Amino acid sequence: MRREAWRRKFEIDKTLIGADPNKGHMAIARLVDTGKITHVITQNIDNLHQNSGVPADRVIELHGNGTFAKCLDCGTRHELAEVRAMFDAQDGPPTCKWCNGMVKSATVSFGQSMPEAEMQRAQEATLACDLFIAIGSSLQVYPAAGFPIVAKRNGAKLVILNREPTELDAIADLVINAEIGATLARIAMLN
Repeated sequence: MRREAWRRKFEIDKTLIGADPNKGHMAIARLVDTGKITHVITQNIDNLHQNSGVPADRVIELHGNGTFAKCLDCGTRHELAEVRAMFDAQDGPPTCKWCNGMVKSATVSFGQSMPEAEMQRAQEATLACDLFIAIGSSLQVYPAAGFPIVAKRNGAKLVILNREPTELDAIADLVINAEIGATLARIAMLN
């Protein structure tokens, strides 16, 4: 099963590797750069926020990052190119170069616990904000969908920017159903 998971990962990566940040990512990076946004809490695993210029310490990746791998035993980071070379050489799942433990994509898999440190950082950022903007999310996947509710209950204003209505629209202070990249570009004055 691990071999098949890695084979699929490498196949999917063929299409993801060429992905570039879009207007929305660039607008968020600008808003972070100007101090209007302090943190980006994301369920995305594509590293596009960092690639757009958002400092890594400002991005809270709830579902991990699919652009590298980690040892499940010692936590050592492994770059995907080296993992691919190990996979091809061994014709099987890679092992850690330091402890010989299992190496897996640095993402949260089904059934795996959410990362405690990232969940704590997201909770702290949510409680510290005066404005929470939920962007491009159906707001149906928990526990991440709970952060806008926590922010609102803590006195923050809630803005939802999404192409489609969400279940949390009723509690939002502002709902914008529009194309995300173009809308954020206007807000960040990128046009």
